[in-house]
Amino acid sequence: EAFLARHAESSMFLRANLREHGLGDTRSPRAMDVALTRTQGAVSGVFGLSNGGFGLYQAPDAGPEIWAAYARWLDGRALSGVTGEARQLRAARAALGWGPGDLAHEGDEPLYRLDLHDLREDRLAPGQLRAPEASDLDLLEGWFTAYEAETLHTPPARAAALGRRRAAQAILENRVRILEDAGQPLAMTAFNARLPDMVQIGGVFTPPQHRNRRAARTAVALHLREARAEGVHRAVLFASGRPACRAYEALGFQRVGSYRLALLREPRTGHGDGASND
Repeated sequence: EAFLARHAESSMFLRANLREHGLGDTRSPRAMDVALTRTQGAVSGVFGLSNGGFGLYQAPDAGPEIWAAYARWLDGRALSGVTGEARQLRAARAALGWGPGDLAHEGDEPLYRLDLHDLREDRLAPGQLRAPEASDLDLLEGWFTAYEAETLHTPPARAAALGRRRAAQAILENRVRILEDAGQPLAMTAFNARLPDMVQIGGVFTPPQHRNRRAARTAVALHLREARAEGVHRAVLFASGRPACRAYEALGFQRVGSYRLALLREPRTGHGDGASND
């Protein structure tokens, strides 16, 4: 934790997963197996693989031999993709030997940070934020399916399956919020990783008919206001596309680096000890 905290903005999935699940949980999709490297006795790299099939890492000083070892460690195990700081992901991808034809989605995304006392709350759209309810299941399934297809370029059949799964999770977990006005749902936002003092925003989506009306910006701002009232001091996110960047910059977010996500076109199922999950 001390090592990861020094690289806080690009270690949120690792830190939050470890805090929530510890080690040895073989059931939750977010729980992980973890490997470490040490230099002169001190931790110099943290490498994870979630039960859901995602490779995670924080190893800013790792050389090719360490990334080759990580690739061997992942070999034969359930894997959907890898995600983390952009320069490191390029090294991991080279070690894994993935070519463009292997990937459904890959790209650098600007990494942003905001101290919540600097949150700008002017020029927000009308609306109220609420947690999802069981009656929102069909709505959220459609939104998550569209998010997977539009943002992550997930093939249609898999996008639909992930949309169903993520909608069900949203009802059960306290991660997602819906912005609505006069009973009309306008947008959704979520924290995809959370610590007592820091959150990571993800899963922001506005259906086409409500875009360009500041709905996503408003949903994020109201969710951050809620988190701030609970003692959270900082937020991070990685953004896809200039419209998203403009919306987040309008709230006060400042770019601090680049993040990267590489998703396999056909997730690898390993040897039957855990199906791929999101």
